[in-house]
Amino acid sequence: MSHKAGFVNIIGNPNVGKSTLMNAFVGERLSIITSKAQTTRHRILGIVNGEDFQMILSDTPGIIKPAYEMQASMMNFVKSAFEDADILIYMVEIGEQDLKDEAFFNKIIHAKIPVLLLLNKIDMSNQDKLEEQVAFWAEKVPNAEIFPISALQNFNVPEVFQRIISLLPESPASYPKDQLTDKPERFFVNETIREKILLNYSKEIPYAVEIVTEEFFEDENIIRIRSLIMVERETQKGIIIGHKGAALKKVGMDSRADLEKFFGKQIHIELYVKVNKNWRSNVNMLKRFGYNQ
Repeated sequence: MSHKAGFVNIIGNPNVGKSTLMNAFVGERLSIITSKAQTTRHRILGIVNGEDFQMILSDTPGIIKPAYEMQASMMNFVKSAFEDADILIYMVEIGEQDLKDEAFFNKIIHAKIPVLLLLNKIDMSNQDKLEEQVAFWAEKVPNAEIFPISALQNFNVPEVFQRIISLLPESPASYPKDQLTDKPERFFVNETIREKILLNYSKEIPYAVEIVTEEFFEDENIIRIRSLIMVERETQKGIIIGHKGAALKKVGMDSRADLEKFFGKQIHIELYVKVNKNWRSNVNMLKRFGYNQ
């Protein structure tokens, strides 16, 4: 029996539902999903295995015009997604008109591989608007197959999944069949904590934060975690901790609840906050955090 395998890379503007789609395909919350833009900072692989196929999905940061070194590194992850893709998913939402970077858009319309254009959030539209948008994108990206979907409501998502399988090239599996992702456990600890900060704090705070899990000890029944929350200024440290540590405690409790579901074990988590000025523009620090790779 022949076997199919390939890289299916998802690109698009911030907050169009790329992470929601990948998590729907994989069946696990591998990527942060919040209503705030720029939540995905890295390129995250989610691996879906069937008896005769392996779909390697790649969630990438939303396309932006970089304002500092970390955002430039994020856009490098997007560039790499063009280089190894067997199938490209270009995700847009109802009402959207253009990708924020013309060079990326030119790569899409001149791609030599299958392109699926997913018109997301159609549950927030009507039939007339949907038909208008389908016609607009059919003219704009003539090389793409267009699928109206709602990633959140799972509308048309199974159909897209089956279409991807049909387009995968014949190939042996690239990863072990029981592997879910290319990221280590600590990465998902970091992402879970960062998600809670995105949900619990406003303005600049979430975007000035990076998480480093310094200890991850797993016993038979419990995982003990010690993670550092890094900020850029002393005022941000005070906001993260909150009055009598209440805000930081809530982040820890919310993170523990999600991590216990993710790992299926009891979690003991300790959080600390440290100031590292301008880490988002420090090339050496960004390498330490997995950017610029």
